Amino acid sequence: MSTRSRAVLLSAMAVAAALTLSACGNGGTSGGGGNTNFVTGNNGIDTAARGERAAAPDLSGRTIDGKSLDIADYKGKVVVVNVWGSWCGPCREEAQYFAKVSKAYQDKGVQFVGINTRDTSTTPALAFEREHGITYPSLYDPTGKLMLRFKKGTLNPQLIPSTLVIDKDGKVAARALEALDDTALLKMLKPVLAEK
Repeated sequence: MSTRSRAVLLSAMAVAAALTLSACGNGGTSGGGGNTNFVTGNNGIDTAARGERAAAPDLSGRTIDGKSLDIADYKGKVVVVNVWGSWCGPCREEAQYFAKVSKAYQDKGVQFVGINTRDTSTTPALAFEREHGITYPSLYDPTGKLMLRFKKGTLNPQLIPSTLVIDKDGKVAARALEALDDTALLKMLKPVLAEK
């Protein structure tokens, strides 16, 4: 291998490593400049006041088990959206808490939906859900197209994992850009669920 080929290969590997590290991590910063109308909390959860929330974009498509799903069908319920990948360590850490809270709130006007991303097939995603006891549906979004539907400067998912709470009117009320345990997840969910 020539010196030039080796340099190109090493550069490509460095870029791939940097992208991998940035794709799955703890915390993050809010995107978009100017007046975004949301508040960044010290606990890693961003919230938007009820009158200043942006509508969730079209989040529809095929689930990892091949069914059709449209989050708009859940209007009137609070929807918790978790962006995850089977390859993501923090996603594995938080999965048990999402399974637990989703079961506890399934009859209380709350619907959980996952968005599985960057898995090259549904096989590892289905295995992940079985292993962690995830019973709610997950949209299959291997290239991240659903994440790109969120407008810049809104409470949008920017990392993996990201969690959004969509209010009963279909607007994004809260966002976390890190892995959550059940306590943090309920801190995001309960205030939105309590809204009349």
